[in-house]
Amino acid sequence: MEYKIEVTDMDAIRIDVYLSQKTDISRSKIQSLLKDGKILLNAVKAKARDKVKIGDVITFSYEPARDIDIEPVKMPLDIVYEDSELLVINKPKGLVTHPAPGNSEYTLVHGLKAYTDSLSDINGKFRPGIVHRLDKDTSGLLVVAKNDRAHEFLAQQLSDKRCFRRYLGIVYGVMEHDEGVIDAPIGRDKKDRQKMAVVADGKRAITEFNVLKRFKESTLLDIELKTGRTHQIRVHMKYINHPILNDPKYDPKHVFDQTGQYLHAYYLSFIHPLTNERVEFETDIPSYMLAYIKERNHNEE
Repeated sequence: MEYKIEVTDMDAIRIDVYLSQKTDISRSKIQSLLKDGKILLNAVKAKARDKVKIGDVITFSYEPARDIDIEPVKMPLDIVYEDSELLVINKPKGLVTHPAPGNSEYTLVHGLKAYTDSLSDINGKFRPGIVHRLDKDTSGLLVVAKNDRAHEFLAQQLSDKRCFRRYLGIVYGVMEHDEGVIDAPIGRDKKDRQKMAVVADGKRAITEFNVLKRFKESTLLDIELKTGRTHQIRVHMKYINHPILNDPKYDPKHVFDQTGQYLHAYYLSFIHPLTNERVEFETDIPSYMLAYIKERNHNEE
């Protein structure tokens, strides 16, 4: 849908506020369009902080999401913790977090809707309760908000880097150093828009890692996210020439089966929105990684 809006009744108001009042588009979506340079103010790309004045002309295109309801689907959920405000789920490998193109019928969101009617809706109908996501083939802990207040509280912690997330990952190659920090910007891959990459104009991304165990041809790492970019760990590990084991998207030359990357979110800590106290959750190493480690330990004895 094409929009052409002439400002006739307001002055000195931020463009994102103005458009949220003049259209049926949410302010967060408007801010996203502004960030992507898709809204023009007097034929020039606008920023959220820009203020409109009488006589200005705003133009942009926007197609709302299809009006499709998500039908609840009963599925086993590994609920690590639950109270009136939130759920902590141990997501299995192979399960998509929320509906997206190509994965719209069996996701964690479908299972959550079958389990409870209490889910935040701040992220829209396709991502109820979802504060942060894990890739389909990354297993482990994620927090689900039961109401908008809890959702906003938790999302702010992610933004402020007060939510701590640690992963176990197995990478190709033997790591030379016992620990390291990768500080490299991540953005859309210029050659393949379906992938992310380290690019000069990307968003800052920081990943820390410590070596837990070295094998003959691979290394087990404890990894901590300091930022939360799409595919961050997978991209950063490829960047330093130690891609995550069995990752078909970022290291297709070394895929040995179809189960996906060996990456597990084993630790999650945040301030609880009701008690204002820090809570911590941890899961055991999953069976698919444990089997690999045991086999390598046996072969190298």
